[in-house]
Amino acid sequence: MGIAELEIERRDRVTHGDYIAKLHDSDSVAKLSWTDRGGVRHAEHTYVPPEFRGKGIAEKLVQAMVADARSHDFKIAPDCSYVESYFRRHKDLADLRA
Repeated sequence: MGIAELEIERRDRVTHGDYIAKLHDSDSVAKLSWTDRGGVRHAEHTYVPPEFRGKGIAEKLVQAMVADARSHDFKIAPDCSYVESYFRRHKDLADLRA
């Protein structure tokens, strides 16, 4: 499975949730965790196992959250350093930033 075919599972528990990618040929998962505070989803932590880093997996997790923000009309607070750097690189997302 290439990164293009990576499936992202969304776990939405109303006040918090995760974007999870099951990694091919592994029991490992990559994850972006968020908490809702006042209608803003705070992206708090992104984790990719060391052996899978540098393959664009964290970017796919953030892109899934961004797509949901567009379709479900919420803002993102990039508390996680990776999500913060993603927003800095993609100035076109300024309207989604809390």
